[in-house]
Amino acid sequence: MDDPGLPERHFRNSGIPTVTDERLRQVSPLRRALVRPELGAICGAILVFVFFFMIAGDSGMFGPEGVQNWTVVSAQFAIIAVGACLLMIAGEFDLSVGSMIGFTGIVVAILSVQWGVPTWAAILIAFALSMAIGALNGILVIRTGLPSFIVSLAFLYILRGLTIWLSILTTRQTIIGGVRDAAEGDWLAALFGGVIFKGFFQWLGDIGVIDTFSRGTRAGQPVVEGIPMLVVWAIALIIFGHILLTRTKFGNWIFAAGGDAQAARYVGVPVNRVKILMFMFTAFCASVFAICQVMEFGSAAADRGLLKEFEAIICVVIGGALLTGGYGSVVGAALGALIFGVVQQGLFFSGAESSLFRVFLGTILIMAVILNTYIRRLITGERG
Repeated sequence: MDDPGLPERHFRNSGIPTVTDERLRQVSPLRRALVRPELGAICGAILVFVFFFMIAGDSGMFGPEGVQNWTVVSAQFAIIAVGACLLMIAGEFDLSVGSMIGFTGIVVAILSVQWGVPTWAAILIAFALSMAIGALNGILVIRTGLPSFIVSLAFLYILRGLTIWLSILTTRQTIIGGVRDAAEGDWLAALFGGVIFKGFFQWLGDIGVIDTFSRGTRAGQPVVEGIPMLVVWAIALIIFGHILLTRTKFGNWIFAAGGDAQAARYVGVPVNRVKILMFMFTAFCASVFAICQVMEFGSAAADRGLLKEFEAIICVVIGGALLTGGYGSVVGAALGALIFGVVQQGLFFSGAESSLFRVFLGTILIMAVILNTYIRRLITGERG
């Protein structure tokens, strides 16, 4: 029924004694706002922007080049955070994300540079391998009943060791270059490297909105050429993840699988399939990140992606997701990634010691967990 007060009025008019159902009580706007997963991330983003505008506003952080810098860094975090967010809402973790980044990059480099496979085919093979490993992660978790923390931790080491071994076996080094040359003119590689809207940004430079280079081979070109494909992928994945989670039946299944898996099975939710697909999607996001990096740098390194799995989880927790599953927001995770990017670049522009970024990560993680615990108690009515 659209009107929550209808049943009570009906029985009151009929003369039958009524007892107000707790479920029919109106929720106050304040309480409704407090239980939004992304509330903490919104407040955090505002505070971070205000803080760095005050201490680094004159350093170029909020100029065209500065905005591009922290946007690209935020996009890197966002790409892996979207996959981690959906998986955590489904009640699982994947600690192999960082190793998957290094593995995917090395596979693309070996296939395209060392073995001469067309770059588009190397990319598709890398995606297939990574998503197969993601599915294996999910299947092992489902079939063995082991915590996903343990299974994915094992794959963290397996993939990292396998990546280093493959790289040394084929090239006798852990960094493989020449990817950009191999990908020259490739139709699929163009979707992961380069920029879009070059003409528009050139026009902005011509009319003086964006600064242009005054000398050298790039004289007359704008300091910001366009929007990097990494940012495009981040925006696309955020939109896809948000729509999937909030506008589809499968999104309801994700929440149900993480909230109470057994109860979800009783009402027909294919919990096992949902969890396996979320492991595969997390691997997909890690592969997107890896291939964008490979195309940007023109090389692959076996040690890339180190600690990215923890940074992705922190983004998701800042975004309001509960570590117990069943609650969270892709928009919140994206805001968490934005906070990371702004803080990392803000420390650079303000001249602060870069190691303070790790201090921030630990501090914000503790604060986010405390806030999320309070919200969970508010939702469930638990008492601390």
